[in-house]
Amino acid sequence: MQLQPLNDQQLIHNYLGGDERAFEELLNRHKNKIYTQIYLFVKDTALAEDIFQDVFIKIIDTLRKGKYNHEGKFLQWAMRISYNMCVDHFRRNKRRPKVAPTETFDIFDVLHVSDDNAETQIIKSETHNKIRSLIDQLPPEQREVVILRHYADMSFKEISQLTRVSINTALGRMRYALINIRKLVEENQISLQKY
Repeated sequence: MQLQPLNDQQLIHNYLGGDERAFEELLNRHKNKIYTQIYLFVKDTALAEDIFQDVFIKIIDTLRKGKYNHEGKFLQWAMRISYNMCVDHFRRNKRRPKVAPTETFDIFDVLHVSDDNAETQIIKSETHNKIRSLIDQLPPEQREVVILRHYADMSFKEISQLTRVSINTALGRMRYALINIRKLVEENQISLQKY
């Protein structure tokens, strides 16, 4: 008989009871999603790692002080903390996040890609770069929803909780983002090839 893995609440309870491994398991369970979200906002590996560590220091601190009360919603709570820390970083530096590839990390590298011929790979790469540059041109609120939805793979409910807007507002921002991207494609006569 296989034992059921502990849920987040049980791990938090065990951690607060002195089981350090419970927190390690909680961290391992969610670190990829949280780190990816941070990285997509800051676009810098070292900075993303620093903010990621700060997020988990804050999580540990909040848990130890007994101030955590998000029953069964640990990931959304952790994502909100990481989002807020990214926003704080940009406020301090007076700039908005940009979605752009870097030499060390490209979100499309972690997506499943079939073995295509060289021509198809070049078309895909060019298309991804075009899409990223279009996303960069969106107003900040629309760009934020696109990043959270398509890069951090969050639901509109999670996005609305994270950005503290209604689901309808988040959906509206995504709708306008898509309209704006289509407009930019037409204005710039960009060819986004299907693959």
